[in-house]
Amino acid sequence: MAYADDCDTRPAPVLPATLKILVAGGFGAGKTTFVGAVSEIEPLCTEELLSGLSEEPDPLDGVEAKTSTTVALDFGRITLDERHVLYLFGTPGQERFWFLWEELCAGALGAVVLADTRRLADCFPAVDFFERRGIGFIVAVNEFDGGHRYTAGEVREAVGLGPEVPVVRCDARLTSSGTGALAALVHHLLFTAATDPAKPWNPDRGEPR
Repeated sequence: MAYADDCDTRPAPVLPATLKILVAGGFGAGKTTFVGAVSEIEPLCTEELLSGLSEEPDPLDGVEAKTSTTVALDFGRITLDERHVLYLFGTPGQERFWFLWEELCAGALGAVVLADTRRLADCFPAVDFFERRGIGFIVAVNEFDGGHRYTAGEVREAVGLGPEVPVVRCDARLTSSGTGALAALVHHLLFTAATDPAKPWNPDRGEPR
């Protein structure tokens, strides 16, 4: 028989709230690199070699050196503090895998849309996807070596962005640059929640209320 004095009265550990962020963009925009650069764990990647056997070969204009592509998702994790853990989900960029986006966006707080300066228009499907679903996002212009440098205004005009969507510069290879883009997204989500009563954000639940 257990007596009251023998019972463990220590409080149960509090599990951290999980916050879900998507990293999206066109084919070859740097999503896998971005997730790998900022993740504190070895990222889960589902890359396969490009094949010429598909009915519609992947267009390689501007990304001729690319030899593999994400076919499901990339996954990474960042521990913010003892109460909050950020999970990153990189979406596949090719059109034939877009059906996975609906599943990946479930419960997402927001998204970073990577724009490739070599193929700027390729980020438009991701922008349109999140706009239609009311998911907050920013556009991070991944400035590759030797690529054209666009102004924020040029990016907005090319992709049809509203003035409320932040446009930031990013180098997906650098941890500091990737975390800076994530910080810009969180700031944008918090600002939107503060100014739009229809979209309050409760970070302890990991989703809009």
